[in-house]
Amino acid sequence: QVQLVESGGGLVQPGESLRLSCVVTRLLLRNYAVTWYRQAPGYSRTLIAKNPDNETPWYSDSVKGRFTVSRDNDKNIAYLQMSSVDADDTADYFCCSQAYCGQGTRVTVST
Repeated sequence: QVQLVESGGGLVQPGESLRLSCVVTRLLLRNYAVTWYRQAPGYSRTLIAKNPDNETPWYSDSVKGRFTVSRDNDKNIAYLQMSSVDADDTADYFCCSQAYCGQGTRVTVST
């Protein structure tokens, strides 16, 4: 069964950085794009980044210039590097590939 498991969330202060990981099993990551979503409290899930293999990533305006996606195809892990976070980045973050998504990891930005 394909599984995606996110980790790395937690409580961070405004301006800090955080890296989320997405470990993928039973799906060869090198063959597929990885997408990242987030869902803030009270809001619907929103696409924030796409990371096709060997193609230029796409970012939503809300995270462009602050977040960076990457991947290690040998380890089958995708990453979302978050920097200069602010309160608006507080959300549950999900990684997806093909029809599969993880359960999410929560990021809270607060002083």
